[in-house]
Amino acid sequence: MFMWQIKKIDELSSLELYHLLKLRIDTFVVEQTRIYHELDDNDLIAYHLYYQDKTNSDVLAYARIFEVDDHVTFGRVVITKKLRGTGMGKQLIERILSLCQEKWPNKEIIIEAQAQVAGFYEKFGFKKSSEPFIFESTPHVEMKYRVN
Repeated sequence: MFMWQIKKIDELSSLELYHLLKLRIDTFVVEQTRIYHELDDNDLIAYHLYYQDKTNSDVLAYARIFEVDDHVTFGRVVITKKLRGTGMGKQLIERILSLCQEKWPNKEIIIEAQAQVAGFYEKFGFKKSSEPFIFESTPHVEMKYRVN
């Protein structure tokens, strides 16, 4: 049985936490060959949105969403390799935007997207708001999304 979940870190089971961190590390550290601290303090304040196969506990899609000062941000957006190109990324972004509208209806959304996927976010209405910059050895660009 597949299902979407939204939880704060203290609501995650140890197995859920393990599987979502495994997907993040497998993708952002191993697959993208980047050496950096994958875990940070934002994990403690974020909503963790993920799609999980309850049969074997694999996390198939994930993002974390949190408030920063006067805006909302999200990151660590990841889809397992076997589901890339299936529309799962679109579903994930739609759920992120829905959560942002529910929790922070009047806050601007500002993200730091990897430059190679900026076009993906533009399809949802995000606009580039900076020149490319390097973050954790990877080109990124700031993007903004205006809420109603």
